[in-house]
Amino acid sequence: MRTTLTIDDDLAGLLKERARVLGIPFKEAVNRTIRAGLGEAVSARRHPAAKTIPHSFGFRPGIDLDKLGQLADELEAEAFAEKAHDSARRQRPRSRA
Repeated sequence: MRTTLTIDDDLAGLLKERARVLGIPFKEAVNRTIRAGLGEAVSARRHPAAKTIPHSFGFRPGIDLDKLGQLADELEAEAFAEKAHDSARRQRPRSRA
């Protein structure tokens, strides 16, 4: 709901600071603060608990998922090296025999 609200200067300053520290929009800082002031019952009623649905990505046992980023970096480095090697080979002058 959109409404006009007059907030005291000192409170507006505190809310702006909270929004900046949390990295959220001013509007969200105001709503969170009002909810906190009214109690957690308001928050619980509006936002039911999140439900996590597990999903299997089909990786084989023994594959360390924490090292996938490292694997991607290694593959990228290999592709770059091949491209640089091909480029250097094309730039070499051919000798005539």
